[in-house]
Amino acid sequence: MESMYISLVFIAVLYSLYYYFTRTFNYWKTRGVVGPEPIPLFGNNIYSALRYKSYGEAAADVYHQFPNEKIVGIYRMTAPTLLIRDLDIIKHIMIKDFDQFSDRGVELSKEGLGENLFHADTDTWRALRNRFTPLFTSGKLKNMIYLMTERGDQFIKYVESITEKQIEHKIHPLVQRYTLSTIAACAFGMDIDDITDNNPIIKTLYRIDHEIFTLNVAFEVVLMYPTLFKKLNLSFFPKYVTEFFHKLTSSVIRERQGKPTDRKDFMDLILELRNQKEIQFTKKNGIDEKMYLEISENVIAAQSFIFFAGGYETSATTMTYMLYLLAKNPHIQDKLHQEIDKILENHDGQLTYETIQDMAYLRQVFDETLRLFPLVEPLQRCAKSEYKIPGTDIVIEKDQIVLASARGIHYDPKYYPNPEVFDPERFNAENAAARHPCAYMPFGIGPRNCIVMRFAKMQSSICIIKFLSKFRVEPSENTLKEMKFNPKRAVMSPSDGILLNIVRRK
Repeated sequence: MESMYISLVFIAVLYSLYYYFTRTFNYWKTRGVVGPEPIPLFGNNIYSALRYKSYGEAAADVYHQFPNEKIVGIYRMTAPTLLIRDLDIIKHIMIKDFDQFSDRGVELSKEGLGENLFHADTDTWRALRNRFTPLFTSGKLKNMIYLMTERGDQFIKYVESITEKQIEHKIHPLVQRYTLSTIAACAFGMDIDDITDNNPIIKTLYRIDHEIFTLNVAFEVVLMYPTLFKKLNLSFFPKYVTEFFHKLTSSVIRERQGKPTDRKDFMDLILELRNQKEIQFTKKNGIDEKMYLEISENVIAAQSFIFFAGGYETSATTMTYMLYLLAKNPHIQDKLHQEIDKILENHDGQLTYETIQDMAYLRQVFDETLRLFPLVEPLQRCAKSEYKIPGTDIVIEKDQIVLASARGIHYDPKYYPNPEVFDPERFNAENAAARHPCAYMPFGIGPRNCIVMRFAKMQSSICIIKFLSKFRVEPSENTLKEMKFNPKRAVMSPSDGILLNIVRRK
């Protein structure tokens, strides 16, 4: 009798769990929205949750599975979620009707580094974005170029020294040294002369990079319970990461005696904001209501963190992919070498803002690299109120998540014929102008796209120009034949290190 009772309890528990983890799975069927069949607990996230595929690959797979649909209904764990395939609908959600989709749908506590530009709620984001946007204008970037070129020269000396011993090298950790020293200089006024592994700052930042860009249990919890960290006032980021950026910004503020300098770098803008004590802005809630955001130590550290995250790993990964593609396509590398040599000669060998602007083919190569390898995937927005999708009878409910797969769109032959082929001519002026504006979105799209985008492209351009003016890259015996992504990384990174031969140009 006792064993029967235990069995019944066990069955009841199993049924309850099954019901809980499948209770929403008729949501899209009852609304006439097609989609892949969900699996209990995981929904349509099983391959990414178990780390068989990256989240970007999984979203692209769903995109390609339903080529005739404008929208596809999926489940992130148990949460009904929409994947938008139609570019006009994406334009409505990301741009035209942005005010209804201005949040990303992840609510982090203000403790730690949660009050950063990427994760901040709409009102905090509006206040911060308006004040930080001027940092990335053409004029501000021009002021920072000398810092980037100095780090570029330092980087080239390092590459020259290591290629004397051997020509085959892992590319990603190599270019990370450049992006790290550049971010340190442009953001925090730190001059890192030693870019070897012996430098303790580099060791710490490598560790932070590994922590924040590696998917963990906290990431899965956020998928299932987006508001949990905020409700429990928990930090999403490890304590030592928070402490590092707090100490770093505090030390820079002390060194500058709380006043901006002539460097006009990121920390100078931070100091200007800090001296104002608070930012006044108008809250977008249907009523013009004046709000104030206190410039606390948390706010300062959080923006420093997001500057590091946006300019360090993404730039290094983009350059890694670019050099890999150039090594596999020597005719394109030759054409880029010719442009770099010619434009530098036209500018008397000086690498200035105008020099970079004249390199049209370099921009095309960058754009095509990011088409093939968009880094932060998929794009995510959250409905702030009920929203009827234009041209359909489907209503998105308040707080529902909508996704767009940049990788799916970038590999759609409807927009890019022979999408697997590396072809920078897709982004010449004529072809780019003829394309739908939402057919290319490696940095996101709309008002909430990546604010560090222009800085990241500038620092990457300087590194590539200096590198290719001295070297060429070639496949080695150990170069990947086909790209495979690391499913454990938040940024779409190669699963194995990309090894290339670095050869001095004759």
